[in-house]
Amino acid sequence: MRTSNKIVVQLIVEQCIANGMKHIVCSPGSRNAPLVIAFDEHPSIECFVIHDERSAAFFALGMSMQLNAPVGVLCTSGSASANYFPAVSEAFYQGIKLVVLTADRPEYWINQGDGQTIQQKNIFGDHVQHFCHFNENQVNEDGRWFVQRETAIAFSKIKNDWSGPIHFNIGMNEPLYDTVEIEKPTARVIELIKGQFSIPPHLKGALTKILSLPKKMILVGQLVPDDAVNLLLAQLANDSSLTILVENTSNVQNNRFIHCIDRALNVIKEEEIEHYQPDLLITLGGAIVSKKVKAFLRKSKPQYHWKVGSDFEYMDTYQSLTHSFPVDTLEFLKEINDLQYERSTSNYGGKWKQLDMLAKDKMSLFLGKTEFSDLKVFESLLDFVPDNTNLHMANSSVVRYCQLFDPIPTIQYRSNRGTSGIDGSTSTAAGAAFVSKDQLNVLITGDISFFYDSNALWNHYLGNNFRIILINNGGGGIFRFIPGPLESKQSAEFFEAQHQFEAKEICAAFDVNYLKVEDLESLEQCMADFYAFSENNRPKLIEIITPREKNDLVLKDFFKKLAQ
Repeated sequence: MRTSNKIVVQLIVEQCIANGMKHIVCSPGSRNAPLVIAFDEHPSIECFVIHDERSAAFFALGMSMQLNAPVGVLCTSGSASANYFPAVSEAFYQGIKLVVLTADRPEYWINQGDGQTIQQKNIFGDHVQHFCHFNENQVNEDGRWFVQRETAIAFSKIKNDWSGPIHFNIGMNEPLYDTVEIEKPTARVIELIKGQFSIPPHLKGALTKILSLPKKMILVGQLVPDDAVNLLLAQLANDSSLTILVENTSNVQNNRFIHCIDRALNVIKEEEIEHYQPDLLITLGGAIVSKKVKAFLRKSKPQYHWKVGSDFEYMDTYQSLTHSFPVDTLEFLKEINDLQYERSTSNYGGKWKQLDMLAKDKMSLFLGKTEFSDLKVFESLLDFVPDNTNLHMANSSVVRYCQLFDPIPTIQYRSNRGTSGIDGSTSTAAGAAFVSKDQLNVLITGDISFFYDSNALWNHYLGNNFRIILINNGGGGIFRFIPGPLESKQSAEFFEAQHQFEAKEICAAFDVNYLKVEDLESLEQCMADFYAFSENNRPKLIEIITPREKNDLVLKDFFKKLAQ
């Protein structure tokens, strides 16, 4: 097998492959040439080239998210590595298995005026699960053992319940392009074994007593689809004293669940809040989109809050944490379902469901009279999304609008809700689409998110299964309906960042099929063509121009009508 002549590179590449990495996204450079050569020559890994490092990292993140497997991203030295930071932080807070490899100059050239040289050691700080620095002089027996041991430890950490990115920084001397023929080197894997979760006997009595309280709430954040989790939650929902609040990004669905949290909360009268305040709050999964439920629970604090999950064991989002269960969600739900606790006769769950149904009826009446606007567009768009689609929601307004509508049973919902940034939504969706070619992947995005990440279209890996819905309202629409910005004289220029740009020429530059509509009738008429097979085997983008001055007024009126 031909590979780089640098032994440290040979060891790292073999360790990555032995620990389950089959894909790596590379950005062109010189200092990373030994690693590029070694990965590309290896028969067990597939390499991709994306020039923009920020986009490349999010593309790899999307691949890893879809595959639930480690995916590598590789760049040259200097500022290139800094461009990875947005995706690395997103991977950290979502628990995504991103393997970051950054080439570096030899240590003695750092801060000596050498080109493409910055302080790369531990550049991502606490946003990675494990960091290793290597250099090519580590070639003796102890050095081999060190490289294999540290990489094996890093990979063992991302196989845990709390996963996330790992970072290998590799200092290399010139020459960089020399190769050798070698036998396949040995590799090392370290497995970290953990047992199944069970509640200690001395705690069962106390926890069972808490579960017998009359007002219990389970709040589910971002999860990957899991039928077993969905089934166990549905079984718990049979308890009339328990309500289950979920979001589209939770990827769990049942007619007993409250799927649209903001919609339901807006119906609660101020004098009725205490009736909906939980005695026990159980939180599962990752980030919650709804700011309203965070405000509600911080004001109407539960007596007990159980946080479930290995990530951020002491995260106290609702300022009421009493118990932390650093265990797998499925294992926790199995244990709770098996507990024999006295069921309260309260109808707390029924009260929440009545709210949900009332809000849904009010929403239907409102939408029947609503003029063309962002809200009306979302109602129409979500009716046309085909079954079994991966639906990617960009951050800011888009993901919040989607949460106002009931989830579609056959659809998987994805969004970068780890840090909730707008910077890599399109690249992430593109990466997920590439590794799920048998599924349609649809991205709904706003104009600011799309233009910010337009280099996501600058690669050779976009195909017929990728659709982009761009809602262009001429700026950051969210700043027109959150409290504060509109009262500031800086609102239009600095917060909304109003503009008149459109995506047609960007699509032409990257060979993306383009459609544009400016009214609801035209939108609905072109949906069939939008989702139809592309004869040129390229993605499609539809740009929907909506009225910037009306969108916020419609949404505010919607919430006002719900509250009446």
